[in-house]
Amino acid sequence: MITVSLIDDDAGVRESIASYINAARDLRCISTFSSAQEALEKLPANKPDVLLMDINMPEMNGIECARKLSVAMPSINILMLTVFDDSDKIFQALAAGASGYLLKRSQPSKLLAAIREVHDGGSPMSATIARKVVRSFQHAAEAGSKNEGLSPREEQVLDCLAKGYVYKQISEELHISIDTIRTYIRRIYDKLHVHSRTEAVAKYLGS
Repeated sequence: MITVSLIDDDAGVRESIASYINAARDLRCISTFSSAQEALEKLPANKPDVLLMDINMPEMNGIECARKLSVAMPSINILMLTVFDDSDKIFQALAAGASGYLLKRSQPSKLLAAIREVHDGGSPMSATIARKVVRSFQHAAEAGSKNEGLSPREEQVLDCLAKGYVYKQISEELHISIDTIRTYIRRIYDKLHVHSRTEAVAKYLGS
């Protein structure tokens, strides 16, 4: 069972999304929060596998909340669920530690699939968001080399991440365990001075 929490200041949205999640056999919404502050206080006790996060909330927005949660709960998978599709918001959210970015107008079936994907190590995005990300990667001018202190095995793992592989696919491709993959990814983040899969891939592709 994949456990999910949701942060959104709209009660109707919270109720609708929670009902979609709970109707799925393999998903369970274990908590909902109306503000970032409430979530920061209570989420560490809930420990959900996946967190759905709105951006436009009063007092503290979802991007700042994601940044704080990425420090407090580094293993949490944050999926932004928002009406914003402008590039600034997308990359601020990804840089803050979000693993995926979905528009609220997405079909419920796509939302449920995205929850499963991000839990499995993927980075789900709406098609329009993915196109913006790819264009930005193509025009990136990141400094340094993609071989920046990485071992050959770490480079192989990073190359798989850049291809969009989830942990299970990397494990099958490289014949190593998922726990070992997580260790390599932590080392890659440290060496590249990044905090998320998306930042690591952006630096790799932009080199």
